[in-house]
Amino acid sequence: MTPSPVSSNPILRRTLIWSAVSALVLGLVAGGIGFAVAGVNGLWSGLLGVVLAVLFLGITAGSILFANRWFGDPIYVQLFFAIVLGGWLLKLGIFLVVMMLLSSQDWVVPLVFFLSIVAGVAMSLIVDVIVLTRMRLPNVSDITLPTTNPEDEPTGQAGETPPAASDGK
Repeated sequence: MTPSPVSSNPILRRTLIWSAVSALVLGLVAGGIGFAVAGVNGLWSGLLGVVLAVLFLGITAGSILFANRWFGDPIYVQLFFAIVLGGWLLKLGIFLVVMMLLSSQDWVVPLVFFLSIVAGVAMSLIVDVIVLTRMRLPNVSDITLPTTNPEDEPTGQAGETPPAASDGK
């Protein structure tokens, strides 16, 4: 498999890896606090909140990585936005279904669930900031520079010299 020419892929991959590792730590913390506050129901509410936050935030980075497979294709831009928008619509649909299913469950502790989702989103933003500040991405990327200087190539007819700026013409 050849590496992708899109220079943002390593940043997205590193973000996903760091998010997964920090989600494990946050899951332990949220589950522990939930258990201390509301017993087993709090444990499950805290873990579920972290899992949902990481899942929803991971869908965006995953859809961008998936869409970048078509980089260089003539319809890359259309495919990219269709895939990323499809990921957002998928997240919205999953969110609505999960919230409807969980609203009728007695074992969900709403405050623990909500705070663990908020902590998961904050954790993801912190990971994004750390990864983006430590990774180097050029201002102009994914382009090919010319190998020769176009000014060195003759542009006129043989023996003809371009007029000087001081000729007064």
